[in-house]
Amino acid sequence: MRDVLDATPYDALLLLSFGGPEGPDDVIPFLENVTRGRGIPRERLKEVGEHYFLFGGVSPINDQNRALLDALRKDFADHGLDLPIYWGNRNWAPYLTDTLREMTADGHRRILVLATSAYASYSGCRQYRENLADSLAALEAEGLDLPKVDKLRHYFNHEGFLEPMIEGVLRSLADLPDDVREGAHISFSTHSIPTASADTSGPVEGHGEGGAYVRQHLEVAGLIADAVRERTGVDHPWQLVYQSRSGAPHIPWLEPDICDHLQTLHESGAPAVVIAPIGFVSDHMEVLYDLDTEAKAKAEELGLPMRRSATVGADPRFAAAVRDLILERAATERGEQPPLCALGALGASHNLCPVGCCPARGPKPAAAGVDSPYA
Repeated sequence: MRDVLDATPYDALLLLSFGGPEGPDDVIPFLENVTRGRGIPRERLKEVGEHYFLFGGVSPINDQNRALLDALRKDFADHGLDLPIYWGNRNWAPYLTDTLREMTADGHRRILVLATSAYASYSGCRQYRENLADSLAALEAEGLDLPKVDKLRHYFNHEGFLEPMIEGVLRSLADLPDDVREGAHISFSTHSIPTASADTSGPVEGHGEGGAYVRQHLEVAGLIADAVRERTGVDHPWQLVYQSRSGAPHIPWLEPDICDHLQTLHESGAPAVVIAPIGFVSDHMEVLYDLDTEAKAKAEELGLPMRRSATVGADPRFAAAVRDLILERAATERGEQPPLCALGALGASHNLCPVGCCPARGPKPAAAGVDSPYA
């Protein structure tokens, strides 16, 4: 079994996430971290902070990550994969730099990173890589011997990521009233981003309208819709929609917005809707507020029966997928050619982000890519 569960040359896994406040006093400092350098007025941050205060000033993302850490550790232990797991965040404790410093002090020299973002985009991939480079630069300035850090490939089309979402949609459909279930629409929701960022997402050769970001989400939505049809015998209409826009009004962002979409569904006579948040690994604040609060209120206003399906979270099948991705990457680093799990037509994503992939907003180094200064 050793050749199956051999993570060599890697000696640790880092769960890298966004972070979130753990109480009311954390909310504004957290939002200042998120928006640092963008010149957003403090009054605007207070407005956004009201979303968090509705939930006691606590983002669910941290507990979701703790649950995922538990699931990963259990899966690794059950399958004999001896790989310690650490957790670091971009915007709140435990901070990424502190975690990498701890990992370095513990003697880890080859680190794999699991980012809680499944798709290609600047904010979903390159920005995480920039944060890794910033943290490595900070440790280098402290005179530490830097570890080599690699990032696991995008996992949007891995079976262990898809299957929990398929089952979530099926459960939500089953929960609808009998008289509206068969005609229900499925709205696959993800984070809206500027169209300029979407168009340049993924490798350069794939740039164009929507880029890899839209193509990957459409692939996932289609795979889920196909699976639902195969298992229920019903071909539900579906559409990819967007949520959580936060940019200036004059800058084009991906549309339609979920609430506008619900209005359109109602006007077209749709009897019900299932919202599937395929763009999110866990039920963090943008899911709880934008879908479970705003979209739910909009659906109730319209008299449109709505259910929201679950995110992947700490599902054991996702933990198993992470183990699979680790062993796959480790084997590749050892010069082997392991089988790659990737459903659909797009195939497995690259291991190393090429030059020009999800380009930065300005010249800034990024780790775990072909052009990384810390290769």
